[in-house]
Amino acid sequence: MKNLTLVRHAKSSWNNPQLADFQRPLNKRGERDAPRMGSRLAARNMQPQIIVSSPAVRALTTAKVIASALGFQAAEIITDERIFHAYSDHLLEVIRGFDASLHHVMLVGHNPGLTDLVEQLSHAGISNIPTCGIVMLGFSVDHWRDVSDGAGEMLLFDYPKNMTPA
Repeated sequence: MKNLTLVRHAKSSWNNPQLADFQRPLNKRGERDAPRMGSRLAARNMQPQIIVSSPAVRALTTAKVIASALGFQAAEIITDERIFHAYSDHLLEVIRGFDASLHHVMLVGHNPGLTDLVEQLSHAGISNIPTCGIVMLGFSVDHWRDVSDGAGEMLLFDYPKNMTPA
């Protein structure tokens, strides 16, 4: 069994139009939501073996805040440029490259790629992962390379405005 936790970065700021998209930081809501969602994951005892993040400031900041809540060292977060604004097929290539010894991986990235990936892998009917939203998918495979369309089971879908986290 392989578990994949997908996290959309927290809400980012558009206050400085001079900043490149890659450099945009979290806004106040994002700074509030990321630790809240990290706490929700910690309450579920979710412990990924690795966290892989887009290197964009908003994604990496989200990854670091959630990692802290999980007791995961921020220095151990892996950044992968392929995740920045990736389409679902590109994200699937990243996932299929994970080592088979890993049973739980967290990937922090961007929409629309993450939402499209969830739909591609699970057909869960999620039309949009909100900012700082989290989806966990389970796969009955021994190797990440065997993750395929429609093979995932949605185990968790939570987001900051969800009043009854499942």
